[in-house]
Amino acid sequence: MNFWNYLARRLVGIVLVLLGVTIITFTISHVVPGDPVAAALGERAREDQIKAFRAQYGLDKPLPEQYLIYMEGLLQGDLGMSIRSRRPVRQDLEEFFPATLELSISALLISILIGIPAGIWSAIHRNRWQDNVVRVFALIGGSLPIFWLGLLAIGLFYDQLGWLPAGGRIDQFMEPPQRITGLFTIDSLLTGNMPALQSSLQHLILPAFVLGYFSTAVIARMMRSSMLEVLNQDYLRTARAKGLRERAVVLRHGFRNALIPTLTIIGITFGSLLSGAVLTETIFSWPGLGRYATASAIGLDFPAVLGVTLVAAIVYTLSSLIVDLSYAWLDPRIRHG
Repeated sequence: MNFWNYLARRLVGIVLVLLGVTIITFTISHVVPGDPVAAALGERAREDQIKAFRAQYGLDKPLPEQYLIYMEGLLQGDLGMSIRSRRPVRQDLEEFFPATLELSISALLISILIGIPAGIWSAIHRNRWQDNVVRVFALIGGSLPIFWLGLLAIGLFYDQLGWLPAGGRIDQFMEPPQRITGLFTIDSLLTGNMPALQSSLQHLILPAFVLGYFSTAVIARMMRSSMLEVLNQDYLRTARAKGLRERAVVLRHGFRNALIPTLTIIGITFGSLLSGAVLTETIFSWPGLGRYATASAIGLDFPAVLGVTLVAAIVYTLSSLIVDLSYAWLDPRIRHG
C-alpha cells in the first residue's frame, strides 16, 4: 500500500508541476515584446484582417481569460491552433515529436552502451592508462559544443569518407515506411521494409552520436565515481575473501549498487536530450520537435510554444518518476512510503 500511496502522491505532484509550467510559459510567452499578428500576417495587413485574426485566436481578450480558455481546451485534449502553420498544435506535435523521440532514444542508448562500460573499465583500472583514456574521452565530450561536433562529423564521415549521409531521416528519393509509431526504424521493422530500415539507420547514426556524446561523457564519469566508491565497500572485500572472481565481484555485486546514482543521471539525461535536440536537428536537417519549436518561437506562435513546452515537461516528470520507482528494484532496502 505504501508504494501506491507514494505513486499517487507523485502523480499529484506531476499534475501540479505541469499546471505551474502552463502558467509560467503562458505568461512569459504573452508578455515578451513582439506581435504574433504582425509575424503571421505581415506588416501590410489591413485593420479588418488584424481584428479578425485576433478574434479567431482569442488574442483580443484579457490575458487571464485567454489562459482559462486555453486550460479548458487543454483538459479536452485540445492544445489550440498554431498561428504559424494554421493547423492544430496537437497535429503538429504528432507529426514532429516521433522524429525527436527516435533521435533522443537512440542517443540515450549510445550513451548507456558506451558510458556505463567505460565508467566501469575506468574504475577497475584506476590511475592507469585505461583510466586516463576514459577521463580524456569524458573531458572532451563535456567540452565540445554540439554544433562544432556536428559540423566536424559531417565534414569527416559525409564529405571526406562518404560513409554516412549528412541529413534527413531517410534517403531523399525513398518512400518513408508506413506510419505506425512515427519512428522510422520501428515502422520499417514492423512492416518488413528492409531498405527503409537500412536508410533510416544510416541517417540516424551521426545525429544520435553527436547528440549523445555529451551524455556519454557524463554517464561515464558518474559510473566511474560510483564504482570507485562501491569497490571499497566491506561487502565486496568479503566477496573477494570468499574466493569469488573479480569479474563476479564487480559485475554481480558492485555494478548493481553503483548503478543507482548513475540511473538518476540517465533519467535527467533523457529529458535534456529531448529538449537539447534543437541544434542537432538544425545541423542535420532533422524534421523534429526542436526545429518546430525554434520556428514557432521565432514566429511568436504562442500555442505551439506552449505545446512543445508541455511535452518537454511531461517527458521530464515521467522520466524522473520512472527513475524513482526503479530504485526499489535495484536495491531492495529502498522502500517508497
